Amino acid sequence: MPQRILLVILLCLVCAGFKAERPVLYPFPQLQYFPAMPVAAANPVTVAGAQLGRYLFYDPILSRDSNLSCAGCHRQSNAFSDAPFAFSKGFNNTLQLRNTPPLFNLAWYPALFWDGRAGSLEEQVFHPVRSFTEMQMDWNEVAARVGRSPFYKEKFHAAFPGQVIDSTLIAKAIAQFERTLISYRSKYDSALRGQAFFTPDEVAGFEIVNDMTRGDCLHCHTTDADALGTTLGFSNNGLDKAVMQDDYTDKGRGQVTGMPADNGKFKIPSLRNLAYTAPYMHDGRFETLEEVMDFYSEGVKAGVNTDSKMEFAHRGGPHLSAADKQKIIAFLRTLDDHEFVTDSMFSNPFNR
Repeated sequence: MPQRILLVILLCLVCAGFKAERPVLYPFPQLQYFPAMPVAAANPVTVAGAQLGRYLFYDPILSRDSNLSCAGCHRQSNAFSDAPFAFSKGFNNTLQLRNTPPLFNLAWYPALFWDGRAGSLEEQVFHPVRSFTEMQMDWNEVAARVGRSPFYKEKFHAAFPGQVIDSTLIAKAIAQFERTLISYRSKYDSALRGQAFFTPDEVAGFEIVNDMTRGDCLHCHTTDADALGTTLGFSNNGLDKAVMQDDYTDKGRGQVTGMPADNGKFKIPSLRNLAYTAPYMHDGRFETLEEVMDFYSEGVKAGVNTDSKMEFAHRGGPHLSAADKQKIIAFLRTLDDHEFVTDSMFSNPFNR
């Protein structure tokens, strides 16, 4: 057989083998009223990759003493937050400095953490593992531990065929799983699709939230046919009084950018799943939605960096009636996604 023909046959066989090994892309749900999901070109989500990331997310192998997993501070039943705790406990029960944010719809976020210090989910994964107050683990040791496991060797081969297990691949796998954590099955979502109907109080609450002369929430929390419930940006919502830009005890976004105008700004959270994620704000200062309503109604501080879009900050807020506050809460409850917090696709795979 001529060498050229033999070479072609060999190349075809190699290509066929490669195709057989190529991981299958993850079948994301068909979403309505969501912005287009950003795609991580360098880390496409696959079925095998997301499954691997799910195991790693729930495995305490990532922590120094093998006692703390990602799920230790991000529990599914609480929309992957650490409710009801204001501050999570890390290595040696060390209290964290900020409230643990929930994990859902993360694929859309251009930056992670309350201060936006991580520009991608892959980068975010690196922080808690190596943090002295959280998992306190060396990434080289993490990779060595995982690489010694026959179970994980098989999982990594399926997800990343032909690649050596290292910290980058571990972070990619966890990031893939986190991108699958999509909350889209609340009553609110059903109403947008015409499959459910709001009560009169829920309709009224929706209208107040999106009325600039009343609730004035729409500048930061999108709910009018934009299902994320957040603009994904950063804002200083007037939690604390500050005459000078350096007066903020927690500088938030300013700690990352070094810009005084960013002091006191924090990531704008989604309005989804509030029933599962109390207490609220970056420091967990409000235990109930009623307290949150009271703050936004008449407790806003018109500090030097308070967001200019908060049009009623000069008088503490819009001064909503008690009835209006309850109507807003009624609407917010429609954004709670019970199916998300109970979906077995996101639960601990070791508990089978």
